[in-house]
Amino acid sequence: MAAHAILTTTPSHHTLLSPLPTNPSKPPALQSSFRGVSLKLHRQSLSIAAAVPKKPLYVFAASKKAVAVLKGDSKVEGVVTLTQEDDGPTTVNVRVTGLTPGLHGFHLHEYGDTTNGCMSTGAHFNPNNMTHGAPEDKERHAGDLGNIVANADGVAEATIVDTQIPLSGPNAVIGRALVVHELEDDLGKGGHELSLTTGNAGGRLACGVVGLTPI
Repeated sequence: MAAHAILTTTPSHHTLLSPLPTNPSKPPALQSSFRGVSLKLHRQSLSIAAAVPKKPLYVFAASKKAVAVLKGDSKVEGVVTLTQEDDGPTTVNVRVTGLTPGLHGFHLHEYGDTTNGCMSTGAHFNPNNMTHGAPEDKERHAGDLGNIVANADGVAEATIVDTQIPLSGPNAVIGRALVVHELEDDLGKGGHELSLTTGNAGGRLACGVVGLTPI
């Protein structure tokens, strides 16, 4: 905020105190001849900018969790939980029962539509228009999560960590479906006519829609 001050002085005696006219009967008294100064301020339009201190940027952890309950026409069923911290990878914990021993393809499909059972969940989730592959391949569907392995009791337990299935954002998996398949996924390398689309993983045994759940 700026203002110009102009100091003007009126000429005056150098002696600030001068005697009054003398009176023989009284001692001289002192009188001030100090004229003083005048202060003139020129008004201007003043712009006042409030200096607002910048607030520090805080980044808080944004934990997200989702769940899918797998069911189908067979005795196969399971529960899958998905968790994600901030924008990091998604951790998928899988437990499926009622399987035949061995490997079974496990994928995220495009739609959460189960009006016609698992068949109406559509194709593998593939926002980048890639061909089918293994989870570690550069060329793969986002929904290509490889195989889960069932033991002699038909129970498959697995933990999958993947960067292409976030729980938020434009490619979020919320509202889509996880599907466990009848056969082993050949990861796009089996040479079958379906290898580059489905991994030739066979029928859909059970599926479940991914939905958010409390942390």
